Amino acid sequence: MESVRIPARGVLLEADVAVPEAAKGAVLFAHGSGSSRLSPRNRFVAGELRTAGFGTVLADLLTREEENVDTVTGTLRFDIDMLAARLVGLADWLQGYEPAAGLGCGLFGASTGAAAALVAAAERPDVIRAVVSRGGRPDLAGDSLAAVRQPTLLIVGGRDQEVLRLNREAMREIPGQTRLDVVPGATHLFEEPGTLERVAHLAGDWFTRHLPG
Repeated sequence: MESVRIPARGVLLEADVAVPEAAKGAVLFAHGSGSSRLSPRNRFVAGELRTAGFGTVLADLLTREEENVDTVTGTLRFDIDMLAARLVGLADWLQGYEPAAGLGCGLFGASTGAAAALVAAAERPDVIRAVVSRGGRPDLAGDSLAAVRQPTLLIVGGRDQEVLRLNREAMREIPGQTRLDVVPGATHLFEEPGTLERVAHLAGDWFTRHLPG
């Protein structure tokens, strides 16, 4: 794994990048509210995806200074347009990153990061091929949902009732191929035994179907 600083829309973002030999695609992670590239849940999923043959990019979407502000105010984590713009910058950078040259790009978003991923997908339909949301808030993507034509997988915990309702409503707004998978017994953070493994398996299957080629 390589630690790099990636230019994205006027800032430098800290990132951990790993691309295995003969990778099937590359997945950018969009972290959720108050989280970072060090999120243990996303790092677990990223590890499983690498085992399945995908490159991964775990990047902080906020600078260290912004994280300090957000810790106090809690506002930047909900600036979906800014987060999406930075994801677009990361996706554009990935196209020129030699180990990932020619690979299909997917987005894996958690919580509010899923909204940013969907907005970014709407903006870069020629670059981003598929989206996976874990416990996401696709409703926060607003009008951009109507422009998402990439295959989109929504994964929600069976005990996360309010988020499940919001995902079902968002599905009706997305014109592209969309699937909702409910993980039985899981709450919002998928902390229950075996639930995060299920997320990783579902995501790996989705990206295997939609990134190569």
